[in-house]
Amino acid sequence: MLAVPLIFAVFTLSLAAETPFDVRQHLSTVTSYGAVKDIADDSFVTSLVPNGCTPIHLNLVARHGTRSPTKKRIKELDKLTTSLQERIRHAKERGLSLQEVPDWLFEWKSPWKGKVMGGELIVKGEHELYDLGIRTRERFPDIFKDDYHPDVYSIRATQVPRASASAVAFGMGLFSGRGSLGPGNHRAFAVISESRASDIMLRFFDTCQTYKHYRESQEPAVEKLKEPVFEEIKDSVSACYGLNFTRQDISSLWFLCKQEASLLDITDQACNLFNPFEIELLEWTDDLEGFVLKGYGNSVNYRMGVPLLEDVLRSMELAVRAHQEGHPHGSFEKARLRFAHAETIVPFSCLLGLFLDGAEFEMIQREERLGLPPKPPQKRRWKGSTVAPFAGNNMLVVYSCPANSSSNYYVRVLHNEHPIPLPGCNNSDFCPFEVFKERIVKPHLKHDYNAICNVKEVQHETDPKPGWLSSLFNWLFACDSQGVASGGG
Repeated sequence: MLAVPLIFAVFTLSLAAETPFDVRQHLSTVTSYGAVKDIADDSFVTSLVPNGCTPIHLNLVARHGTRSPTKKRIKELDKLTTSLQERIRHAKERGLSLQEVPDWLFEWKSPWKGKVMGGELIVKGEHELYDLGIRTRERFPDIFKDDYHPDVYSIRATQVPRASASAVAFGMGLFSGRGSLGPGNHRAFAVISESRASDIMLRFFDTCQTYKHYRESQEPAVEKLKEPVFEEIKDSVSACYGLNFTRQDISSLWFLCKQEASLLDITDQACNLFNPFEIELLEWTDDLEGFVLKGYGNSVNYRMGVPLLEDVLRSMELAVRAHQEGHPHGSFEKARLRFAHAETIVPFSCLLGLFLDGAEFEMIQREERLGLPPKPPQKRRWKGSTVAPFAGNNMLVVYSCPANSSSNYYVRVLHNEHPIPLPGCNNSDFCPFEVFKERIVKPHLKHDYNAICNVKEVQHETDPKPGWLSSLFNWLFACDSQGVASGGG
């Protein structure tokens, strides 16, 4: 019961510092694109593209749009229905007051009850990618002015239907009005997919055995790290509503909150059971898991994505060479567009060094482990809602700058359509191509995918060292006024 005033005391400070609070921006990687696409780092001043510089090539790595819950999660919500009914029944049997229990909770049924399939792209997700395609063409008309040809505008997706459907929605927006099909003058275009079993470009997380071994070995430790937060919130919410919630109930209610807010724009039911600071703590547990199991928590998480980085660099070099040799428009690739998953875009962002400061970038280069994202109310850079929301994306645009004396070609990285600083390029968002290759890409290319993903060769590197979990617990509960290395201010 002591947890209740503690949470509210900290929450009051947090609420005073940040208002208004929109839960739809705090759903980690379940956040819809529309809730966060306009959020950018206000402290970062973007570079002005010099006069005479024109974009000549674009790489896109995008996550699929908003999707429905998977079959496994649908079953979890069905179990939550039964559990909530039991909590209310037990409270009635004990003669407890139910005045604080929200009306919706008494008769709640899962919106996905009866569904036997799941995980598909929903209408909201279709619009996210369709609109992104339109905005991309409008922003880079020089790149997308050519007639469509699959060798000029290459579109690739994983074999998972929500990813390929996202590619189709994006392409419909990108090429809208360019064809002769239907009243919208749409046109047909090709989407290429590799078999799941061999897709080391976009589904490397499925094919890398070392990563699978690492993830399986670390998942229990991550759950241990999250336990105290869920216990504290369980006690607080149980006391608030007079129901004997379990930790699993809180986990399922948090999942329901994310689904309701992101997919259905319902924020006054499951999400309303938690106060804003509890939402921030729950969001942090998701972000912590993403950091450890997908992000900077271990180098295998992102080094397995080297084939994708190599493919991006190769496409840039081919475009630069074609431009230097004066190839006519329509005779060389101008955009390579890829649609995949959070497990793709998170490692790729790490390979670029995004969401780090200069010191942290140097630590990564030296193979040193970063600290974990700091716990609220401390601020942090690593937030799943901006790192990889639904339809989250990285665009790498190559510019030709013939009037520039120091470099004729530059790379600009846009994250969720906003220029983002590159620690490997002195925190600039407009990086000379040679510097981009030498400082950001080249250090990763010394690592071979097959060597990284051979469990027998690198197993000991991924096993936790003695005391790893206890040191994380010490970190978790330490009162550290100076923050943690990976968080930022």
